[in-house]
Amino acid sequence: QGSLAANSSEIHHGADDNASGTSAIIELARRFAKEKNNKRTIIFMTFGGEEEGLLGSKFYVENPVWPLDKTVAMINMDMVGRLHENKLTIGGIGTANEWSELIRKRNDLNLPEFSSNPPGPFSEFHFALSLNEDGYGPSDQTPFYAAGIPILHLFTGTHDDYHRPSDDSGRINATGGATVAALAADLAAAAG
Repeated sequence: QGSLAANSSEIHHGADDNASGTSAIIELARRFAKEKNNKRTIIFMTFGGEEEGLLGSKFYVENPVWPLDKTVAMINMDMVGRLHENKLTIGGIGTANEWSELIRKRNDLNLPEFSSNPPGPFSEFHFALSLNEDGYGPSDQTPFYAAGIPILHLFTGTHDDYHRPSDDSGRINATGGATVAALAADLAAAAG
């Protein structure tokens, strides 16, 4: 169901959509837990039922484990495993006054104030950004934005393997996904 491969009965691996985002979340949770210097409570979660109508994210917003009125932001990573030519789309920059400047500073200057990004191959990365102000979209950030929470949606773009059996791990740009995760870590730390 939902396959773009006509009459396919093959396994649809979903390596980019959305094992890439899930992997990034797991890495961020590991990294923040190791650092133990968060200014705020950070909740790491993945959702089920996105393709069926954002079921998991809607359920969370209706039954939060952390009060929504104390939730500062939601950063969503959906399809972040196929970075090509350093092109990264970030939606939702208009949902908080701080987002635009924060993203541009991190991307353009790699300032040392973004201490969550350890020195290494990802600290010098520069994305070719496509920025969108809107908080709504066909992914799990939408219920949060509808509830009044500022969001960011990081996305490396669609491709011919989208919703097809060919969306497998051999096509993932792991280094690119790690750099997107590093940016998300910086933004989450700076949002505190």
